[in-house]
Amino acid sequence: MKQKYQINGISCGGCVARVKKTLEEHPNIEKAEIFLAPKGATLITMNETLSVAELQKQIDELNGYTITETN
Repeated sequence: MKQKYQINGISCGGCVARVKKTLEEHPNIEKAEIFLAPKGATLITMNETLSVAELQKQIDELNGYTITETN
């Protein structure tokens, strides 16, 4: 299942690569697509639905990024 999110703090391709790698390390995340236009728009494909809090916990180790759900 795919869910849309907004990740604040994304400013360059390096950010995208780091956050994508960290998200995809989670066992329930199949794929994370993060875009620079619009900045920080994110599409996450999951095996099992994760809460925004669980996703935030996954990217907290990177510092400076916050994730919110979008419709």
